[in-house]
Amino acid sequence: MAKVNEAAAMEIDDPNSNISDQISPKFSINVLQLLKSAQMQHGLRHGDYTRYRRYCTARLRRLYKSLKFTHGRGKYTRKAISESTVTEVRFLHVVLYMAERAWSHAMEKRQLPDGPNARQRIYLIGRLRKAVKWADLFSHLCSVKGDSRTSLEAEAYASYMKGNLLFEQDRNWDTALRNFKSARSVYEELGKYGDVENQVLCRERVEELEPSIRYCLHKIGGSNLQASELLQIGEMEGPASDLFKSKLEAAMAEARSQQAASLTEFHWLGNRFPITNAKTRVAILKAQELEKDLHGPLADSLSAEKRLVTFDKVFTAYHEARSCIRSDLASAGSAENVKDDLNGLDKAVSAVLGQRTIERNQLLVSIAKSKLTRRRDDKNEKVTKPEELVRLYDLLLQNTADLSDLVSSGRDRKPEEVTFAEECELKSLAFRAERCFYLARSYSLAGKRSEAYALYCRARSLAENALWKFQAHSKTDQVMIKELKTLYDECRSYSCIEHATGIIEEVKAPENLSKKISTISLTGADKKVEKYLLEKLDLYEPAISESNVKAVPRIEPFPPAFQSIPRNPIVLDLAYNAIDFPSIENRMKKDKKGFISRLWG
Repeated sequence: MAKVNEAAAMEIDDPNSNISDQISPKFSINVLQLLKSAQMQHGLRHGDYTRYRRYCTARLRRLYKSLKFTHGRGKYTRKAISESTVTEVRFLHVVLYMAERAWSHAMEKRQLPDGPNARQRIYLIGRLRKAVKWADLFSHLCSVKGDSRTSLEAEAYASYMKGNLLFEQDRNWDTALRNFKSARSVYEELGKYGDVENQVLCRERVEELEPSIRYCLHKIGGSNLQASELLQIGEMEGPASDLFKSKLEAAMAEARSQQAASLTEFHWLGNRFPITNAKTRVAILKAQELEKDLHGPLADSLSAEKRLVTFDKVFTAYHEARSCIRSDLASAGSAENVKDDLNGLDKAVSAVLGQRTIERNQLLVSIAKSKLTRRRDDKNEKVTKPEELVRLYDLLLQNTADLSDLVSSGRDRKPEEVTFAEECELKSLAFRAERCFYLARSYSLAGKRSEAYALYCRARSLAENALWKFQAHSKTDQVMIKELKTLYDECRSYSCIEHATGIIEEVKAPENLSKKISTISLTGADKKVEKYLLEKLDLYEPAISESNVKAVPRIEPFPPAFQSIPRNPIVLDLAYNAIDFPSIENRMKKDKKGFISRLWG
């Protein structure tokens, strides 16, 4: 009987399915799995609520047509869905997708670029109320027409929708907390049973509900969460946490705007630059808060991926600040003092942005180095090549040169700026040594021993020079000094290895050459030869001494191919048919016939 009900639940789009013949009236719907699949396939994987809302509308239209439950062509009168109406499982799907459409419409308004205004917020709350109404009806119908598991999932869904409505209204936090906890407890219990896929979905939904529960506790006063902790729990992904993220971003933006009133100056290298624009203050304050996560006490606990995401947010905030500054410069007019302050602020923000760019690229270098030295356990894992590190160090050299030029620009250079430019030059020396080292490794992997040995020696010389200058500098960077010492030792080791490998290859060269010459033949198994040796007599391409040559060289194709040869010409007598020969009948011998032959001839 359970198989019959399950088959009926799967045949949703079949207009010819007839569930009224079933003996048991209990229907089964895996609500969470059905919704998760629809959401991931129709826009919510990328947070596109508009696409998901359109899908829900199209889905409802198909369900209405297949059920023959349309509302007529004349005046619109909605047909109510009651317990007596639900004769098959598709009626429950109609109610469920009505709730999903209202909820996705509300989330679409929540994700507007500048946030919903007062009028749009009223509409948003109205759509959430509509979603709660349909979710309650779905829970009631499932409690009567569905089995026990379907009834539990519908109850958890209705509790989740009620919690979302109260969460958006910023009131009755205890009731919202009770609804979220009720949904969480149901999903925790359901996650203990069923197949593996269902257990994973239930655990994911429990994790998505956790930030909303903690935020409700924070608003009630039962939890002493700091702003940084709220940001950390807001990093969770999933449709269930999108409303919490939007609420958290709105709260953090409001808090930044309040704190920005006290941010009147920007400090950089001992200089103070006044900030008059409120948008510039908010953008710089947002960037400084994000920088605390990168340089704070918890920075080491962050993974490399999260740090890269934080760097991107910092860049966005500083670029926004620069655009505000330059718009102020355009509207400053002829006020020289205001222009000087804005130019100084723009230079300072650009310099800080350059510093963060160098730090981000250094993080990328450390990630690439870890992948270069680590053994590849997963076959699908991308292997880092030395050429990629060379490219990253090229970027670092360009970043340091740009930053040094930016700081050195201007007529009146202060001692702090001179010191900062010297530090950029020292970093550039270290980056040059690192770049030369990985360039040598790329030549070594290509089998070019002499070039690799020369580059290793050059990298050791650059590392020694940079190490000496770092130690002589007043502000010594111990981390950079340690890296340069390691680089110097590695250059020495690799140069010795390359020297020894080159000597071994030179000693074995005649033997290897004779072996490779012995493999040359007329016939070969490899039929795909680009050019034979006899065709390349005017080119110097050592086919037998190259280690990367896969195919065995061949002298000439054998047996040789057929060639066309000249033959005797064919003579055609074209004039024969055009000649009129004279008649010779008079010269021909005539047969004499008798009387009888004349009669029968």
